[in-house]
Amino acid sequence: MPTLVLIRHGQSQWNLENRFTGWWDVDITEKGATEAVAAGRLMRDKRLDFDRCFTSFQTRAIKTLHLALEQMDRLWLPVDKHWRLNERHYGGLTGLDKQETRDRHGDEQVQIWRRSFATPPPPIEPGSAYDMSGDRRYAGVDVPRAESLKDTIDRVLPYWDAHIAPALTAGERVLISAHGNSLRALVKHLSNIPDDEITGLEIPTGQPIVYELDDALAATDRYYLADR
Repeated sequence: MPTLVLIRHGQSQWNLENRFTGWWDVDITEKGATEAVAAGRLMRDKRLDFDRCFTSFQTRAIKTLHLALEQMDRLWLPVDKHWRLNERHYGGLTGLDKQETRDRHGDEQVQIWRRSFATPPPPIEPGSAYDMSGDRRYAGVDVPRAESLKDTIDRVLPYWDAHIAPALTAGERVLISAHGNSLRALVKHLSNIPDDEITGLEIPTGQPIVYELDDALAATDRYYLADR
């Protein structure tokens, strides 16, 4: 059976500061690095091994992957990076403190922006300090102004179909280091979770999720590695 493991990046600086992050590139904290190292040791101790890795263009996911692979003595594995595995774009909320945003707009509105399936937050203003459209890593990319979870799923799944699924079908063991919402997109797809349920799925930082898949890449089991 194909082997697939998903891991959300370790705690980032803006996770710690309770700020909307999205496409803005922040580093992991000391705790985040510790989580990544622990994840690598756990995968090593559970005798997991991989042939190919996938991650986003964002430092927190890339560094988490490298720290985990170092513990497994697998830094030499091929790694494919792509913006389609980036976190959801939080638009005009990027950089804002979550509690201050609730105080300003009300809990109900912020909950809609954060947890509705198809309603995006307000778009980021052109020229914002957090506008990533001019970043060279996104040259040629139509950087979104804001994304709902549905928008995120719609850009993640074509990459899954074109690159990750073929690797699994070819028998490669795959590790993906990404983000809460890009991983929600994959979990929704693999586990057939309804639209109104996937928004409530919490994916903790630094905890490897193991998928057991059949030859058609249908999930037969999903579990946190620490639980087995």
